[in-house]
Amino acid sequence: MDDLTKSAFLNRPDLHVGTAGEFRGLRTWSRDSFESHTGPFWHRMEDDGQIRCAFRVEKKHLNGMGNVHGGAFMAFADYCLFAIAAPVLQGPAVTVSFACEFLDAAREGELIEGTGEITRAGGSMIFLRGLLKSAERPLFMFSGTIKRVKRKPPTAAGAVAT
Repeated sequence: MDDLTKSAFLNRPDLHVGTAGEFRGLRTWSRDSFESHTGPFWHRMEDDGQIRCAFRVEKKHLNGMGNVHGGAFMAFADYCLFAIAAPVLQGPAVTVSFACEFLDAAREGELIEGTGEITRAGGSMIFLRGLLKSAERPLFMFSGTIKRVKRKPPTAAGAVAT
């Protein structure tokens, strides 16, 4: 991994680095209110350049059966898409496609880790795939496409964007 790619990954203005506990030294983004509320979700770049994401299952992540809610897996996998793409993203993006397969359940207290790869990065679209695991147990496969976008100024409350 070249220094420019690594520095782009490490130098986002909204990057927060964990300072204590099991996620010390891992990173998260502070500007996404939904992920901050749903997570916390964390990521780091390994020495080989691979991105590893993680979260610890809490009671708030569970469904009525006591297993991780499918929506929690999906939200975390979407976070993983952006963490995996971060070294090549170079700006804002949105998810335009997401597919998944549920393989196994996870319970409160388990550490869920996500890894993946960029299968293709074009001028505006980045295609990715990944896997969520608990220890060596596969839980959830996912793939997605994210699109690079230009920032638009916010519209006034109640106004219709054109």
